Formats: sequence, structure tokens, C-alpha cells
Amino acid sequence: MNLPNLITAFVKAQNAGESAAYVACFTPDAVVFDEGKNHRGRDEIKAWKEETNEKYNTVMEPVEYSTTDDTGKLSAKISGTFEGSPILLNFHFAFADGLIRSLKITN
Repeated sequence: MNLPNLITAFVKAQNAGESAAYVACFTPDAVVFDEGKNHRGRDEIKAWKEETNEKYNTVMEPVEYSTTDDTGKLSAKISGTFEGSPILLNFHFAFADGLIRSLKITN
């Protein structure tokens, strides 16, 4: 699958558990919505990512990607140390200035 460089970096950082590289994919004022909560700004996103990496040890396998000018949707198989693993999740991106402005994770 041919993913944009930003999404490739996002997936690579997730799979390596590199929260600093993960958060570098986002704008400074980005928002991530996951498990019913918003995480605003790089500091909150980094703290959330470190917590979820430790808690779930997730690995992401891209399945499908679609895009428009300023949005994208990645469907990925997520496996880790959580009940029901693996699951298919959708990552809904909005982009600004070549980075992720918002991310909403849904199943």
C-alpha cells in the first residue's frame, strides 16, 4: 500500500513505540479523540500515547487509505495486549501545514 510520507511516519512511530516521533506528526495545537476523550496539544497527545503504548503495546497494520485535499482515513488492524485483539480501527485525519491537525479514532 502506498501511504503518504506523513502517514508512513505516523504508523512507523506507533509501531516502534516512539512517542516523540509520533507527536512530531501533529501540529502544536492538534486534537486527538480516542476512547471518548479529547487530547489537546502535543504535550497531552504525548502523555496519552505513552500511556496507551505502555497499557496496550499496540501494533498497527494499515489495511486501506483514502484521502482528499485536507483529510484522510486510514483503516488499520490493531493488535496488542487488550481484550478482543486484533481489531479494525479507523483513523480520521484532518491536515494542516503538512501535519495532522486532528485525529479521531473510531471502530
